[in-house]
Amino acid sequence: MNHFVYEGKKVFYKETGSGKPLIFLHGNTASSRMFEQISDKYSKDFRVILIDFLGHGKSDRLDVFPSDLWFYEAQQIIAFLKEKQYQDVNIIGSSGGAMVAINIALEAPKLVNKIIADSFEGEFSSSIFTQNLLKDRENAKNNAGARGFYEYMHGSDWEQIVDNDTSAIIRHQKEIGHFFHKQLESLETDILLTGSTEDKFMYSISDHYYEKVYGDIVSKIKNGSIHLFSKGDHPAIISCFQEFYPLSIDFLLS
Repeated sequence: MNHFVYEGKKVFYKETGSGKPLIFLHGNTASSRMFEQISDKYSKDFRVILIDFLGHGKSDRLDVFPSDLWFYEAQQIIAFLKEKQYQDVNIIGSSGGAMVAINIALEAPKLVNKIIADSFEGEFSSSIFTQNLLKDRENAKNNAGARGFYEYMHGSDWEQIVDNDTSAIIRHQKEIGHFFHKQLESLETDILLTGSTEDKFMYSISDHYYEKVYGDIVSKIKNGSIHLFSKGDHPAIISCFQEFYPLSIDFLLS
């Protein structure tokens, strides 16, 4: 297995295809395995990179996830890109991985070409999101399908990973509240925001959730656009893939 070392720990990654690098960033409690069924299609046009953030999947474990998790994960990816000497990288980030992708572009803009940020919370954390998440996580532990998903993503120690992630989300909402260290107005990278209007979790927070949150983001940046799918759930990249794929290819190759 391929690894690079970040702060003394091994971070797993896998590369396929050739051409301009395209890195996929997984969401919270997931791993790069969430993209295994779709990434091959992209390898016809790109050098596809799948990566597991520390504490997830096939990467080394962390005893505790930091409160500023999505910034910490962005630092891992920036270190990886610099070690590999990759520039003008395209990024598709899903859910928490979307926030990581935006942090990368804000902190290291010369490394990034375009971003697709899919099915994510927005610029600020929501207390309602956190409350709903706590209920969802407890229910998931008693659901055979959810437990199977977590074990597929991580292996037998999945429950500790889920607990670590839940703790980080709670602490972030209480202690920090915003996902980015720099103002969105400074973001110059071309970015496409995607999601599904049938995303039950996000729309349980408020009606027209993505329309409002994504609209606020696009109003602050220079090169942003939004596409919301009328079908599917969370995340759109998986639940709406037949529609997502051609849209993403057109955006990334234009």
